[in-house]
Amino acid sequence: MKKLLIFMMSFVFLLSSVSLKAQAKADPPTVSADSVVLMDAITGYVLYGKNEDSAYPPASTTKLMTALLTLEKCKLDDVVTVGKNPPLVDGSKIYLFEGEQLKVRDLLYGLMLQSGNDCAEALAEHVGGSIDNFAVLMNKRALELGCRDSHFVNPSGLYDEKHKTSARDLALIMRELSNKPEYTQIASTSFYEIPPTNKSAVKRPLWNENKLIQKSSQLYYDGCKGGKTGYTTQSLHSYVSYSTRNGQRLIVALVHDKDKTFFPDAVNLFNYGFSTFESVLLYKKGDLVATYSNNGVTVPLLAASDFYYVKLKEDTTVPKFVLKDENLSTKFFKTGDTIAEGTIVKNNQNLGTLKLTSGTSHELKQVLQSSPFKSMNLKMEYLIAAILVILGGAIFMFKKYNLFNKLFKKE
Repeated sequence: MKKLLIFMMSFVFLLSSVSLKAQAKADPPTVSADSVVLMDAITGYVLYGKNEDSAYPPASTTKLMTALLTLEKCKLDDVVTVGKNPPLVDGSKIYLFEGEQLKVRDLLYGLMLQSGNDCAEALAEHVGGSIDNFAVLMNKRALELGCRDSHFVNPSGLYDEKHKTSARDLALIMRELSNKPEYTQIASTSFYEIPPTNKSAVKRPLWNENKLIQKSSQLYYDGCKGGKTGYTTQSLHSYVSYSTRNGQRLIVALVHDKDKTFFPDAVNLFNYGFSTFESVLLYKKGDLVATYSNNGVTVPLLAASDFYYVKLKEDTTVPKFVLKDENLSTKFFKTGDTIAEGTIVKNNQNLGTLKLTSGTSHELKQVLQSSPFKSMNLKMEYLIAAILVILGGAIFMFKKYNLFNKLFKKE
């Protein structure tokens, strides 16, 4: 059932993104990566895609999932004791020692800024107990996020023919990460020093490899809040990043780039997205969406959550709310209970579902006063009256003929 729901949500996002792209007047920029996505992070709508569901080896952009699981299952001040395997890992590292103790926070900085494979394995063993167990958690979480084309076998992104993902899936992972202030704090830091540990007397300096973060770089992008690069000989180059502007949050995912143009391509995609599309808050949580009125019952229906949609900047069409058929007059509920839902429709296109809470209570006496319970209540009153008359007559007869003494006279 969960997989079906994920598929249906993804299908709605796909239809919405196709519609928006078809209406866009400006052409998207040309990019060299083989799998590309420009996504609105608030809604999940894909604003531009190129082979967005094609799976490729993602190299170190894998570490976004490693960071996500770590933040979801650990506290930043938790202490990690490094096992024997992380110091032996291939590729980029910050040179951890077996038995070294570091805080999760410091390992995340080593993971995001320096792309430390040893940090990835240390965190994976801490969270999952082993690399294999952590890979199981990665794949499970990917499915929960709606990722359809991913299979992870390690936390670092070192090449494995079975280790693959797509631009859309990486964008979904980044979408979840972008909601975590701890990630943004770490990923947007230009420079960080890991303090001395029980195995290292010196500080470890770390510089952020994301050029869109570095203010000294010609590719610095105002509003970029985080990102991750990736490269191996077999995987080629990959890059995932997110930026904010005027309350709008966009994600760019570029996978399998042979030309190494991912930084300028990301800038061009961000500029295209911010200049062409707009995220609109249609209903804020608690806003009055509709009023239900039937059988003498009136219920104000309030938005259970914020509802955003994406539109082209020049589009002035206002979406409409369509309430799902509900007979609320026969239900019992209190103020704040979720009691109904409806769809948001624009140009005959379903933009999504909005759940509704009640702005008032609906108690038993209200239900009984409404049809069809009103007539039932009247019949019940007659029945009770008849029973009382019969019971009273029986008691009178028992007393008059002294039946109580006869019935209960002791032998």
